[in-house]
Amino acid sequence: MNEQLTGIIALLALASVLVSRRAKGEGAFFQGLSDDGRAPGLITLTFSQVTTWIFARSLMNAAILGFYYGIWGTIAYAAYYLSFFVGGRIIDHLRFEQGYTSIQSFLNDRFGRWGTACYNFVIGVRLVSEVLANLLVIGILLGEAGSQSYTFAVIGLALVTLGYSMFGGLNASLRTDLMQMLLFIGVLVLLMVATLGAGYGTPAQLLFKPFEITSPGPILLLVALLQVWSYPMHDPVMMDRGFLADRETTRRSFFHAGWISALCILAFGVLGVIAGSEAQASEAMNAVLERLLGDTTMLLFSAALVISAMSTLDSTLSSSAKLVVVDMQWMAPTIRNGRIAMALFMLAGVLLVFVGNKDLFSAVAVSGTASMYLAPVVFFSLWGNRRDIPLWSYMASFGFALAGAVLYFTESSGYSSLLGEAHKYTKLLWICVAVLVAGCFVFWLGGRRKAQVKQPVASVQGA
Repeated sequence: MNEQLTGIIALLALASVLVSRRAKGEGAFFQGLSDDGRAPGLITLTFSQVTTWIFARSLMNAAILGFYYGIWGTIAYAAYYLSFFVGGRIIDHLRFEQGYTSIQSFLNDRFGRWGTACYNFVIGVRLVSEVLANLLVIGILLGEAGSQSYTFAVIGLALVTLGYSMFGGLNASLRTDLMQMLLFIGVLVLLMVATLGAGYGTPAQLLFKPFEITSPGPILLLVALLQVWSYPMHDPVMMDRGFLADRETTRRSFFHAGWISALCILAFGVLGVIAGSEAQASEAMNAVLERLLGDTTMLLFSAALVISAMSTLDSTLSSSAKLVVVDMQWMAPTIRNGRIAMALFMLAGVLLVFVGNKDLFSAVAVSGTASMYLAPVVFFSLWGNRRDIPLWSYMASFGFALAGAVLYFTESSGYSSLLGEAHKYTKLLWICVAVLVAGCFVFWLGGRRKAQVKQPVASVQGA
């Protein structure tokens, strides 16, 4: 199957290169404008949103969580896709109601340079982790970690994706996203038809794990419902696409991307649930699926992962270029500098593939926990339009979230056991509740103290 999958990767790479167009200016490279200066339409923007969020890591996570924790694990992961609905409201308030041109400009206005510095740090780490995770999935599909085929797969995909991303920037990403999404939908439909046609997907298989509120699946669902309020704001790929089109197109793209992507994740996750219900002792998910569905269906399974990996990588690289060159202004806003930024982020991701953590969900959990410092920013500063929140409240919230992310990483990796012997997702829930409550408290306290300081001054002036 490796030879066939390699052929699919080569054909997909060739198609992506052919669909891409050379960026003729900064507007095309950083803003995705067409040759005649038009913003992307609804279908292009929606499909780009979807395909950049149903990436290879997400598909694997949904299937793996279904394999171990049943349909509840897959539903928990699908709950993260409520981020589109929250993200749509964030963009609508920030861009169309308050007139900001980026998340960074909003944070700089409210909290100064430290506001943007903390945010840029968090999303910079996220972008590198996205490159890492998607390359990792492709490597695993084509060989054992450390093998020659694994190394060639990672480096080959990295070079091809980097090549056409540097060629056309965000415009190329949007064009290839549309093509890749259409291919993905076709492959997913064939995959589900083959699975259901073989008699799998019965209610008994889907419900092989009973619902228990204290089991990992439902616990992870609660975690997702806590993290979803901040998760979209720290995703630069999603946020970047909120600044491309007019208000109505943007609103509709976020809405449609939400339900389409959740449906795709649930469908793919069901494969993991079926595998979990039929697994024998110590049998891996892929081995179960291959035994149940055969080589042809597993080729479709792998093809879906390859398509989603490439679509996410090019979008991640275009957002990386915009972050460094446009938002952080570390370099002059030229296409050449954008390409340099892309190459550096890809290099960082490739290096981490060979030395980093191989737990795919850990990156989501750590990133999601770190992002929770933004929840009070959304609640108080954005939706509440509170301008009286002091910098110390923002920094304290950032500190709580970063500490929570580090604590979860050490607990889940076995480096510490400060939270006892509970399941790692139970620990994650405790950490998320603590971070969210602490962050909201310091924002409330900071705003209250500032109001109390102003009140005596107003009284004296009135006297």
